[in-house]
Amino acid sequence: MRFFLGTHQPDWLARTSVPLFVSYRRLANRKTLPRAIGPWALDSGGFTELSMHGEWRTAPGAYLTAVRRYADEIGNLAWAAPMDWMCEPWIVQNTGLSVAEHQRRTVANFQQLRDAAPNLPIVPVLQGWSLDDYQHCADLYDKAGIDLTSEPLVGLGSVCRRQATTEAALIVTTLAARGLRLHGFGFKMHGLRIAGHHLASADSLAWSYEARHKPPMPGHTHKNCANCRPYALAWRTRVLASLPAWHQPIIDGLEAA
Repeated sequence: MRFFLGTHQPDWLARTSVPLFVSYRRLANRKTLPRAIGPWALDSGGFTELSMHGEWRTAPGAYLTAVRRYADEIGNLAWAAPMDWMCEPWIVQNTGLSVAEHQRRTVANFQQLRDAAPNLPIVPVLQGWSLDDYQHCADLYDKAGIDLTSEPLVGLGSVCRRQATTEAALIVTTLAARGLRLHGFGFKMHGLRIAGHHLASADSLAWSYEARHKPPMPGHTHKNCANCRPYALAWRTRVLASLPAWHQPIIDGLEAA
């Protein structure tokens, strides 16, 4: 499993070789970009966009232009999320649409981006809330002629806030049993312990929330370590080392560069 460390600070791309997870919203307005020394993945920022506006206001063409720029100028882009539609109940309420419509738009956007830029590493994402929802979303990709089992990675959305539940574990194991190489968005320690062996990769920004509620590391002069690279790297090493022994052989990158 490759574990991507979430960060609010795009400059870390040039300062650490561990896999990083960076939001489009953190990069969109930058005139200059760092050059990545390690692999990284791009989050589309959809949760924030739908939370704020109840719709996508970023145009697909603008998003593709940005992804091309990041792939060229930052380099080492492992993959990018599409402009998917999350299915948490409060997000669905905010958009005024149904889960089924969110799923239809998620699949349609992936098709649009893939057709327009087949050379970019944009991955499909499954959205839903119940297990049946996710199965339905996978079937939508099938009907659209997209074989998810042949994709190098398939994102699993709308699970992070309940990842430690029995239902979330069942969703992960059932979809993995379909032959999908899953990426778990926002997976924390509990979720990784339960379902990490069924994931090809995962990301987390949980270290920042943890650091915000603790004193800074010894010798650090900032108020807290919520945007602190040494804290984040130490947290990452600690989390991965704490996983059950049967996870250890599949963990990618325990380094703290």
